[in-house]
Amino acid sequence: MSKVAVMGGGSWGTAFSMVLADGGNDVCIWARREEVAASISERRENTDYLPGIELPRTVTATTDPERALAGADVVVLAVPSQSLRTNLPMFLPYLEPDAVLVSLMKGIELGSLERMSEVVQEVGDIDPGRIAVVSGPNLAKEIARREPAASVVACADEDVATMLQKRCHSPAFRPYTSVDVLGCELGGAYKNVVALCVGMAVGLGFGDNTTASLITRGLAETARLAMRLGANPLTLMGLAGLGDLVATCSSPLSRNRTFGEKLGLGMTVEEVYASTRQVAEGAKSCSSIRALAEKAGIDAPIAEHVDEVVAGRMTTSEMMTAFISRDPKAELN
Repeated sequence: MSKVAVMGGGSWGTAFSMVLADGGNDVCIWARREEVAASISERRENTDYLPGIELPRTVTATTDPERALAGADVVVLAVPSQSLRTNLPMFLPYLEPDAVLVSLMKGIELGSLERMSEVVQEVGDIDPGRIAVVSGPNLAKEIARREPAASVVACADEDVATMLQKRCHSPAFRPYTSVDVLGCELGGAYKNVVALCVGMAVGLGFGDNTTASLITRGLAETARLAMRLGANPLTLMGLAGLGDLVATCSSPLSRNRTFGEKLGLGMTVEEVYASTRQVAEGAKSCSSIRALAEKAGIDAPIAEHVDEVVAGRMTTSEMMTAFISRDPKAELN
């Protein structure tokens, strides 16, 4: 049985560990907190992030990165995107020489404006052919309940993408392959910002016309930036684009939509952060996505307005008014 290390014991890291175990892999999760690792290994349950869901016996956990990574030919990175650069140096000394690194993270790094695969390549001096991403409509709780879902495994090396596809294919999880790492990562990061905006609209009491309009304009905004940076536009029409966007914007299980909804109901950003231990990547990445769009010369009104709200410079109702009242000629259809 092949070993996979999953570096991160949150909801998505744990759910994807179940996918890998169902695909025939021996999985060891690295968790930052001892109580999470103990719960997984001893109770067969991640009580903090996926309570009530029994984990396969081929999933274990540890707080020791060396133990987690020993013998793993595939390493899945499932830490919060803005902490990747600080966590990677702790992992790198224990990587197997030819290990493939897989990013589950969906964000753009603050400051550098780098995608997660770019951070891995830079910090680890790792060839892009050994770096892959998984992206799609994959709400962690539904994956953990083994509800049918599909996703995209993208890598510059098509053979590596195909290998990973086989490793994470299970009766409930169907992966497709792609070489468009750029498109998959931008789709995954941008949809979190759009979901925040949709959540704000829902919290303000607006209905389906508003949310459908925001989802559609969010897709157009994402595609404009992705195409300007060189992505395949078809990627944004698929699972890693439209599919992920619809799921994240539509489901109450989405932490980003929920975060936005709480803002729309009148909570402050600080109050929302205090109410949950889950990370809403859109709130962390909206300023870097806005900056990336500005750097590329792309009009990005959703990213711009969401960033204003998260930064405390605009209320959610002011955001919606400003967004709708923009000059209709300011952006492409």
